[in-house]
Amino acid sequence: MFEYQLERLNRNIVVCVTPEHKFGTDAFLLANFASPRRKDLVCDLGTGCGIIPFIWCKRHKPKEIWGVEIQPQGIEQFQIGLDHSTVEPVIHPVCGDLKQLSGMPFGQFDLVTCNPPYFSNGAGFLSEMSAEQVARHETRCTIQDVCQSAVKLLKYGGKLCICQRPERLADTICSMREAGLEPKRLRMVAKYPDSTPWLFLLEGKKGSKPFLQVMPTLGIYEGEEFSQEMQKIYDWEAE
Repeated sequence: MFEYQLERLNRNIVVCVTPEHKFGTDAFLLANFASPRRKDLVCDLGTGCGIIPFIWCKRHKPKEIWGVEIQPQGIEQFQIGLDHSTVEPVIHPVCGDLKQLSGMPFGQFDLVTCNPPYFSNGAGFLSEMSAEQVARHETRCTIQDVCQSAVKLLKYGGKLCICQRPERLADTICSMREAGLEPKRLRMVAKYPDSTPWLFLLEGKKGSKPFLQVMPTLGIYEGEEFSQEMQKIYDWEAE
């Protein structure tokens, strides 16, 4: 058994974290950007310890959540978090390869999210920890794989939301369109509103016509403090 810590999101929800499967700011940004509705059937691909489903449970409470993760330890952590939490939606942790999903309700999801590997295969420095390699580098799946899997899961009009590094924007848009997902919303994220973005958030819609809304840049900081918007993203409380 691995050693872990429990990090509390609120009085009812805790997340099981380890050095192999933890979370950062990007998970909160993606969960907020996607903002599922209460009636939605949603799926998080590459869910790790289940952080995005747990964040959704704090406020949005979609009807049903699936979390898919290829690494067994991540799913074990997800289940430990569920065992220590009280959540309203039905949650399904699934240990499997997003390229070979089976037994899931294909063509029925309203929303799919993915915080994919940021570095293409062969780019950047490979991490020594194998779990971190899978999370950070396209050794097990690519952006194309994510988009192809998402389009199978989504119903007509369903949405895929992804966060990625700005240098992968062209790759992500091309992969969405090749899969039949039209990019509809784009938001850059920067440390400060006037600094170079370090992340982008992109929504693609299945079966939609071309029209891309470019949203204002989200600034993480105002001076040395979190911006008001970032404070709201981090400080979600259960309704």
